[in-house]
Amino acid sequence: LANVPEDTDSKGVLSSVKILIYNVWFWEDLGLHKRMKALGDLIELHSPDIIYIYDIFHRSSWWKIYQCSVSEQAESMGYSCMQLIKLSVKSFRSIPFRNSFMGRELCITEVEVQGHKPLVVAISHLENPCPGPPKWDQMYSKERVDQAKEVINLLKSNANLIFGGNMNWDDKLDGPFPLLDGWVDAWVELRPGEIGWTYDTKSNQMLSGNRTLQKSDQFVCNLRDYKVSEIDMIGKEAIPGLPYCKEKKMKKEIKMLDLAVLPIDHYGLLLKISRL
Repeated sequence: LANVPEDTDSKGVLSSVKILIYNVWFWEDLGLHKRMKALGDLIELHSPDIIYIYDIFHRSSWWKIYQCSVSEQAESMGYSCMQLIKLSVKSFRSIPFRNSFMGRELCITEVEVQGHKPLVVAISHLENPCPGPPKWDQMYSKERVDQAKEVINLLKSNANLIFGGNMNWDDKLDGPFPLLDGWVDAWVELRPGEIGWTYDTKSNQMLSGNRTLQKSDQFVCNLRDYKVSEIDMIGKEAIPGLPYCKEKKMKKEIKMLDLAVLPIDHYGLLLKISRL
């Protein structure tokens, strides 16, 4: 690739790597062009080396500087998890989960980091809770927990690993995430005690209703030759001039709410790791 990484030392060796998770909300009827433009502006501003992204996505001008883990043919078939990578890719593979009702899989890429040890980056979207009639109990907790354990087992032999994605994790329902010794949740490690909800019905002006606050998007890391150094949420600002009107049932009446529109209904999660 022709682009030169920004975070290099005086010898031109890459000193850090930035990874972005963004759970794209693909809704044609809600200012899609403006939302994708706002998302592209965020990506160009922060210039991540690796992007974990979900759902079908319209290619933009910045796309050409990344290698995509999903072929154009597969991408055109609909929903997918994909990685967009600036760094040199050594290998890529995808492994379907044994127990997924939703066709979920683990995608694993090994990348070369200039002047440093290779890095394994993996992405997945674990099974969604889908409560609905008649019992409203389709939470798929067992499937989600089993998938998390399968991920850890598949990735545990890697010395430098970043696993990220939409975990759909609920500590009350699923218990603690099954981390091995030496593995860390990057948000908890770098921002202990701070709220890490990327799907936030309280602070996100685009969301309304009584849905649960969720720490949906997470980075789990096992690093021997790197360290987690920074983590931030991005995409928290509303897009000017793009209103959104939504019906909401309040007690016995229906009210129309005027809501702001953000690039995506989830916040993005931007992680920076540095070499030791």
